Amino acid sequence: MKTILFSLLLSITSFNLVAQITPEWMRYPSVSPDGSTIAFVYQGDIYTVLLEGGQAERLTFHPEMDVQPVWSPDGQEIAFASERHGNFDVFLMNAKGGEATRLSYHSNNEMPLSFSANGQKIYFDAHRIDNSANREYPTTSHTELYSVPVHGGGITQVFSIPVKALSERDNSGFLYEDMPGREDVWRKHHQSAVTHDVWLFNRSESSHTKLTDFEGEDRNPVWNSDGTAFYFLSERSGTFNVYKQNIAGGQVEQLTYFETHPVRFLSAGTLTNEREVLVFGYHGELYTMQLGQQPSKVPLTIRTQQVISGQERIKINGGVSEMAISPNGKEMAFIARGEVFVTSLDGSLTKRLTSTPENERFVEFSPDGKSVVYASERNGKWSIFQTKVVRKEEPFFYAATLLKEEVLISSEKDNYMPKFSPDGLQIAFVEDRKNIKVLHIESGNEVVLLDETQLFHMRDGDKYFSWSPDSKWLLVEFDKLLNNADVYLMDATGKEEPKVLVNSGYYDRMPKWVQNGKQMIWMSNRNGLKSYATSGSTEYDVYTMFFTQEGWDEYNLSEEQYKLKKAIEEAQSQQEIVEENGVAKENKDKKSRRVAYSKSESIEPLSIDLDNIEDRIAKLTIHSSRMSDAVLSKDGGTMYYLTRFDGGYDLWSTNLRSRETKVAISLDGSSGELIWDKEQEQLYLLSGGRISKLDLDKGIKKAVPIASETSIDADKERLAMFDHIALRTSKIFYEPTFHGIDWTMMVGEYRTKVDDLGHDYEFAELISELVGELNVSHAGGRYRNVSDGDETASLGIFMDYAYQGDGIKISELVKGGPLVKAGLEIEVGDIIQKIDGELVLADKDWASYLNRKTGKRTLLTITDESGKNEREFTVLPISQGVFNGLLYNRFVDMNEAEVLDRSNGRLGYVHISGMGDRQFRDVIDRILGKHYDKEAIIVDARNNGGGDLVADLQMFFTGTPFLTYATEQMVVGGEPTSRWTKPIIGLFNEDMYSDGHCYASAFSDLKLGTMVGTPVPGTCSFAGWEGLPNGSVWGVVPISAKNKAGEWLENKQTIPDLLIRNQPSVITSGRDEQLEAAIDQMLKELEG
Repeated sequence: MKTILFSLLLSITSFNLVAQITPEWMRYPSVSPDGSTIAFVYQGDIYTVLLEGGQAERLTFHPEMDVQPVWSPDGQEIAFASERHGNFDVFLMNAKGGEATRLSYHSNNEMPLSFSANGQKIYFDAHRIDNSANREYPTTSHTELYSVPVHGGGITQVFSIPVKALSERDNSGFLYEDMPGREDVWRKHHQSAVTHDVWLFNRSESSHTKLTDFEGEDRNPVWNSDGTAFYFLSERSGTFNVYKQNIAGGQVEQLTYFETHPVRFLSAGTLTNEREVLVFGYHGELYTMQLGQQPSKVPLTIRTQQVISGQERIKINGGVSEMAISPNGKEMAFIARGEVFVTSLDGSLTKRLTSTPENERFVEFSPDGKSVVYASERNGKWSIFQTKVVRKEEPFFYAATLLKEEVLISSEKDNYMPKFSPDGLQIAFVEDRKNIKVLHIESGNEVVLLDETQLFHMRDGDKYFSWSPDSKWLLVEFDKLLNNADVYLMDATGKEEPKVLVNSGYYDRMPKWVQNGKQMIWMSNRNGLKSYATSGSTEYDVYTMFFTQEGWDEYNLSEEQYKLKKAIEEAQSQQEIVEENGVAKENKDKKSRRVAYSKSESIEPLSIDLDNIEDRIAKLTIHSSRMSDAVLSKDGGTMYYLTRFDGGYDLWSTNLRSRETKVAISLDGSSGELIWDKEQEQLYLLSGGRISKLDLDKGIKKAVPIASETSIDADKERLAMFDHIALRTSKIFYEPTFHGIDWTMMVGEYRTKVDDLGHDYEFAELISELVGELNVSHAGGRYRNVSDGDETASLGIFMDYAYQGDGIKISELVKGGPLVKAGLEIEVGDIIQKIDGELVLADKDWASYLNRKTGKRTLLTITDESGKNEREFTVLPISQGVFNGLLYNRFVDMNEAEVLDRSNGRLGYVHISGMGDRQFRDVIDRILGKHYDKEAIIVDARNNGGGDLVADLQMFFTGTPFLTYATEQMVVGGEPTSRWTKPIIGLFNEDMYSDGHCYASAFSDLKLGTMVGTPVPGTCSFAGWEGLPNGSVWGVVPISAKNKAGEWLENKQTIPDLLIRNQPSVITSGRDEQLEAAIDQMLKELEG
């Protein structure tokens, strides 16, 4: 993924014109209670317009995103969410505009849902500190419902379950939309257990009643005026429309009949004539509707300054994603912000070669150094271009005044990843993502080396190949399977069959020609330490293969034998010089021997002896490690590699004769790429978006400063990113019918809206709406605010929300938290009165006192419940992430204790939070350790977010005893080892995702045990996430899975044997009904 780092300098505009525009992508409409005015969001700001339309008035003027306006009951104020502090917080402003007041201060996103019926408080959705009684799985994706006084003050938790929409008409309770599990909120057309429903909360009884039961989406409930019915959005017709249902039940009435796109953002008001009016959005436009009438589009305009020739100037100070060194060693090409640049090696002079809204990638120099070659995604496809210097008087790109760009390879298909052969006569490239081809430049003939029947695709640029020095062969990293990569030797003419050089059954990666083609090096995990899980993290070694027996024999000489051989060769060489010239020639300076490339250079064809070539393999590293890249020195005697053991990556070196291994340069950095210049005299490092020179003699790194600015037209860039997403999806989506969607038509429908966007957050939402049409998991757009925002620390406690006084009353001290330390006399019921000497006031959000205090010495002043026994303690608050880890441990401990207690010690318990090595080791530890003597195990996979562990778990749970190891007195072991051979019962729910669903499906197919819980949605697919030039991320599914019956698992949910749902009022009061049912069922099965 390409990460972009840049700093904004200034915005330059030539002039402005005042213009009246008709907006086409308005979101989050909300009608005032009297039905007179609509608030909505356009280009990141909040506007209002009269119900009948007209000119809209802008209320907010902040560069950060403002969303989700909601009206106070009297129509005088509007609450909204704003990202002004790096995350969404709740703000309040006058409905006519003016200064906005911040009401919430937590660094997690907080979104207003509604005012209370009496207008005294605002309900909002957030993940803060939950109620200690709640037994739900603790996760940031499951928020809670809170309220804050309208004029600011202490935060109160309403209840512990996620709420995505809320409507309250009096103090008796409210309607709300639930959120059973994780899924992109803009996904459409799916029917599964994770879709939302409408509920009624009764405040006096603290009860929750489910009002809708459609298998698809029911969302956004809104009361009618007299409280006898409610309106809501549902996909019962195939796409979201407005429906009405009596609160007492009965027939559901459909009110709108839109077909192509979903209705979004429903709200209701009551006009002066007592008639109800509904307001909603449809495909970026606003609609109103009175009962008994047809929906009517709101005609409106926005008076704005139309910017002419406006472009943002940004300074490139990082964010380099690729680099290449020129053949003469004097220039460097690189990619930043999706553009091609060339710079001098000291970075003092930099030239921008491309200036397009589209993305450029895969840059390199031609062998003669006269062209910079790259791929660009223009006109709806990837093509390969080259840029040349026009004037002979200007030999360097970085100082050239005139440049000329030419198309090198273009067709109706995508073409990228160009790699010139060293002789400059051929180009290897990738066509349509799944074909590796070679073009003979002079003749125009193309040869297919590997085609789409042999290659699969996950993301752009996921192929690896390199030319031999004689331009006759290519080494290819061949992904045989998702879990296996081989090394192929390919004849560039395509006449010979591929030769498998390395076929180990492991990951063999990044083959490189070295020593003028006499050998290759590559990385493999065949002997490296691996995670316990099959597809978890792994350690790599560097291996070499010699293409001739002569090279292999020389490599195996001892150090003394090698030195003798070289001395004899040197003596013989000197003698030949004397005999030829009569005098020994003087050595010349290295720089004087550098010559520019020319086609007249004679390159000796390589000799590749394939007989017994597998016997000419050696491991070069003395220790396996988490390796990123490796190269050999010019003489082949030293290997340099970028790797890490603990901490960051460092540059290591190994003398291949003496085997001496040491840290060559301490970097403590991130992974990266090592690149020699052509003469192999200067080594460069690209890491963390920055380029450095590595001084191997002095053992230091020197950054290459880049002096460059560039202009970005954000509107054009968004359109180019949209086109890329549309194109790539059309080429890689796993299912050829696009789940029955006319993809081309949908792309056209949304493309017209891109010009109306004013913020990258809006762009991510639009992409989610587009790919959401495909009804697929692992899809959508993701906006990331990279600003230095708030960061709320944690004291590792639960707080008593019923407490109304100053300070924070502790309801539970979480084990492992900063307040549970030796010498700290802090108890449940104590009150934190001051933080760093500042009184914690009841009318102020407690989160504001803990901003940016993670890991910092913080003074707490604490009293007992009566306000007496004051004492002070200095503690180190922890991050939200660390606190979430403690909450998870607490969740597991509570469940395990309940299982042991209710089963009288007969059953064990394990929870699998994700599909990775750490979780698998925990399974082994608990089941074969502390629960080894139990009669059966409850395996809880609820809320499992995925990874890749399904095969390991199924093998672990399918052990069949076939051998016992024993003495006369006792059993001491047996086969299979490291497997569980006793009964299990599985817990499942709707918040399991990705490999979590693969596991549920396999559990069912293999009949491993009884399944208890709720259905697991069909999400067993692979993610194709990809970064974009603006720093956003998007994804769609390139590969899915099929079950034993050959059925696609995407959208095929797995149904448990025993359907049990944890009711909201029960789980939040401390009972886990699913766990109780699993215990009872397992005990019943043990009794036969």
